[in-house]
Amino acid sequence: MTEPLKEISNEFLELLKEIESTHSTSIECSTNAILLCRKTLHTLKNLVLQSNFVSLEDEIDFFKHTKQISITPLIYYSEVRSFELQFPVANSTSQKKYINKKIAKLNRFFIYNIDFVQYIQEGHSHFDHQYFTRKFSDLYHIVSSKFYFQDPDFTTARDMLLGKVKAYQKFIEYLKNRLTTISMNSTIGQSNQLNSSSNLHWTSSKAGLTELIYALHSTSSINNGDADIKEIAIALQNTFQFDLGDFYKTYAEIKTRKISRTKFLDTLSTGLTSFMEESEK
Repeated sequence: MTEPLKEISNEFLELLKEIESTHSTSIECSTNAILLCRKTLHTLKNLVLQSNFVSLEDEIDFFKHTKQISITPLIYYSEVRSFELQFPVANSTSQKKYINKKIAKLNRFFIYNIDFVQYIQEGHSHFDHQYFTRKFSDLYHIVSSKFYFQDPDFTTARDMLLGKVKAYQKFIEYLKNRLTTISMNSTIGQSNQLNSSSNLHWTSSKAGLTELIYALHSTSSINNGDADIKEIAIALQNTFQFDLGDFYKTYAEIKTRKISRTKFLDTLSTGLTSFMEESEK
């Protein structure tokens, strides 16, 4: 059963990458990712029920590793979608309060499950038979009333908890990036009021300016490399009176490009070369 599982997982990862790189809003991306995760989990479940496992080790490997490939993003994108649908639009103060409240709740989850989190982080395996085989699923109490994808023939005592640990770690980073973006946009708004007389406006794409920001940072072109990404982004947004939005997300999408990950910078190079050649004629 190893090869079919591998094929399903690889196909899933390709489709998920495509969804993450082609959808513009978090809600749209999350909705499509959730549908893909559910479809993949149903496929995996049918395969498991039809073929079963050769050994307990294979069963452990499936629930501890293979199933996590699709269950973790299902939980993550379920949280992102719920968060974005309920996200306040009033002002930055209420938005920050809402995000910090979410982060505090997630921190309580990790404290409550600290033993299991430590077990996973330290790479232990001595409880794997109890945690990741269906035989022991009734011996452990349910740690949450929130079920994403539960089935007695397709769930172990701790495979869902493992998915939540991995998804929540990623979700905390998402929330931190949202906080950074809100703070940055507030700074830009204040600065734009002071610099409203400037006639310089960025008229290319968000991706183009993001490429430029990361290129300047990666080559230590600003302050001998001491300026961080956020500082450079704020400076260029202020200068060109342009709101980048979540440029961390834009950068992540740029990295998934299949043709050229430096499309804008390539255009700059080509344009400058042509300009020089024309001026020499």
